[in-house]
Amino acid sequence: MLYETIKLALGSVQRNALRSVLTLLGIVIGVAAVIAMITIGSGTTEKVKSDISKLGSNLLVVRAGRPPQPGSPPPRATRELGAKDVAALIRGLDGARAISAASQKQVRVVFGTESLSVAVTGTDTAYFDARDWKVVSGRAFGESEVRSGTGVCLIGETVRQQFFGAGDPDGAVIRVGKMSCRVIGLLEPKGFSGFGQDQDNVVLVPLAAFQRRIAGNRDIDTIYVAADDATPTAVLQERIEDILRDARRIAPDREDDFSVRDMTQVADAMASTTSVMTGMLGAVAAVSLLVGGIGIMNIMLVSVTERTREIGIRLAIGAHERHILVQFLVEATVLSLFGGLIGIALGLSLAGVAAVTLSIPFSPSPSVIALAVGFSALIGTVFGFFPALRGARLDPIVALRHE
Repeated sequence: MLYETIKLALGSVQRNALRSVLTLLGIVIGVAAVIAMITIGSGTTEKVKSDISKLGSNLLVVRAGRPPQPGSPPPRATRELGAKDVAALIRGLDGARAISAASQKQVRVVFGTESLSVAVTGTDTAYFDARDWKVVSGRAFGESEVRSGTGVCLIGETVRQQFFGAGDPDGAVIRVGKMSCRVIGLLEPKGFSGFGQDQDNVVLVPLAAFQRRIAGNRDIDTIYVAADDATPTAVLQERIEDILRDARRIAPDREDDFSVRDMTQVADAMASTTSVMTGMLGAVAAVSLLVGGIGIMNIMLVSVTERTREIGIRLAIGAHERHILVQFLVEATVLSLFGGLIGIALGLSLAGVAAVTLSIPFSPSPSVIALAVGFSALIGTVFGFFPALRGARLDPIVALRHE
């Protein structure tokens, strides 16, 4: 008997195909919006984490000056970082895998008749370990080249494509500002950062050569400190602050004249922000599911009214109320479930297009998809219950008289 009841419900859905399709559109749109928003949000979160990780794993970044605070007076003249600060960290810091000094300046780089504005970075041999940046061809500069300021350099993928196409740049001589340097290596491509900066538009030169022939001073812009696997970055940050306060002779009652930024915390904060935004967008999209459920209730009430005489005949020849109830519940649930399945396919398609367009990972969540299927079926059951109950409780005599 239950099988026959379900068969009747499915037959009714099929007989009114156009009305059924229009009814489930609300569920389709709601589920598609939720799936698309959450999938795109998850991809954005992964993109943010990936971009931050490209800077280096377990990385802390030390810079001169304090970051501006809202409502605080303008900072005084910044006291730049120097070789003594780097030496103090190398000498006294425990738990660091690599410590590297670096300075950067935007410089015009020329090769033949081609030129390009490039972020030129002067640094040392520890830079590659601290930033987790590999050399894919050639070699990195050595300690002797760093100390003597030899005119050698490594270039990023963007610079290679501009000057050499797909060719091998090893041994070529390029002009960086007023300095000529020989290319000895090619850096691993890192792509664009989350802030839209091309990380491959870079030239690395020994720090001494940069200071002497490009910057014209011995200041250091940034000190990169990579924590080892056994030391939490929060612990290492406190050690760095203690060492630098001592090295820079900052009195106990004075604020730091430098800042230490934990890139792990930055990544977590940005990922948390995108996750919150994803949840908000998903919640807004879920409102359309409620609208779709109301649409199902409305059409099921119409269906009960249209089939009042049919219900009366079935009750008169021995059908139980539960059979009528199950029939209309199955009809509502099938409509909602079909809408949910179509919505999932549509939502994943939209998320896939967005992933390609926005260059973010396509990361659908199986748990969200399963939840969407279950929730769409639940919507049909909940919003179809009242019309089904109304049909099941019809008086057979009154129903048979209905025109």
